[in-house]
Amino acid sequence: MIKLANLIEQHKETLATIETWDNGKPYSVALNEDLGEVIGTLKYYAGYADKIHGQVIDTTPAKLAYTIREPIGVCAQIIPWNYPLAMAAWKLGPALAAGNTIVLKPAEQTPLAILYLANLIKEAGFPPGVVNIVNGYGREAGSALVQHMDVDKVAFTGSTATGREIMKMAAVNLKNITLETGGKSPLLVFDDADLDQAVKWAHIGIMSNQGQICTATSRILVQDGVYDKFISAFKEHCKETSVVGDPFKEETFQGPQVTKQQYERVLSYVEAGKSEGATLISGGEPCKQDGKGFFVKPTIFADVKDNMKIYKEEVFGPFVVISSFKDEQEAVDRANNTTYGLGSAVFTQDITKAHRVARNIEAGMVWINSSNDSDFRIPFGGVKQSGIGRELGEAGLEAYTNKKAIHVNLGTKL
Repeated sequence: MIKLANLIEQHKETLATIETWDNGKPYSVALNEDLGEVIGTLKYYAGYADKIHGQVIDTTPAKLAYTIREPIGVCAQIIPWNYPLAMAAWKLGPALAAGNTIVLKPAEQTPLAILYLANLIKEAGFPPGVVNIVNGYGREAGSALVQHMDVDKVAFTGSTATGREIMKMAAVNLKNITLETGGKSPLLVFDDADLDQAVKWAHIGIMSNQGQICTATSRILVQDGVYDKFISAFKEHCKETSVVGDPFKEETFQGPQVTKQQYERVLSYVEAGKSEGATLISGGEPCKQDGKGFFVKPTIFADVKDNMKIYKEEVFGPFVVISSFKDEQEAVDRANNTTYGLGSAVFTQDITKAHRVARNIEAGMVWINSSNDSDFRIPFGGVKQSGIGRELGEAGLEAYTNKKAIHVNLGTKL
């Protein structure tokens, strides 16, 4: 695993180039952020490979009880198109460290970097059959994997709708499953927040990676006292920072959406926002480069109500909704008024309030005074319809081992 990580380091420019061609994300992001995370994740789990152990559990003098951690077996891993290499590393790392074998299916929209990675896996010396790559459409190749009787576990990252279908199909032999699905994550800005920091992190939280992030803090709730000031500053920051264009140019912050389908989806939500009466602050229109490409201007809607489609549904693009709240209880209630529960963020300089709100928000992750700065050493996952189980950190290993309990009778039968 360490050798593979070192090979990825040697080939990172090529991998980043392929990732940008395939996905549309800025090359600088693919190279400096995504590939760094891939290498770091694999090295992190490589360090765990010889440190997975059970425990002895004291009961009575007449019994020795202990547990051992065993690999689950054959793991089907289905990865998304927004972070192909990073999501592959998130799944390959713990599965390999725990001694499993893998059949990995890349997203049909972004298959190339994973195929290049497969050559590096072979070069690193992994035995044949330990890591297998199967390309294909989700409804065909993905479904076949999930329903295969010789697959013991399914790990999936993608939409909530597809996650539901995977749960149904995995029931064929009650496979172990890990699901990381959709989100509509809230970002709360209180009156006492450092407004400059809130604006900068709110921008990163929704506009980075073309807004194509499952944990994107796409619902911004701002307390009345700083609502107008926040909107003005946020609009200006987006205008200055969100340079849209050629992903291979250094100054580009936002490339094209991954596919025409995703591009049209974002624009359809713009029309929905307008028709529902929300206020379009900026963006909301195509911005093709030389008449080409699935580029969308960063879109900000304000005065958004909780019953609006754009407030409730995941857009998965550079598209954010902003609404005001009066007090802490309203902020928490509205933050939790969603079927999702993946990420969330809280901006306040009152540390007591920050911890209190973090406990009350229904989400797998809460960032205090930041947004979407995840780390491969920290568990990642959601609640409600945002998924089942956790990836990354030590918790990521739990998803790829079975705990076997062994009871040794040291006494005599009465």
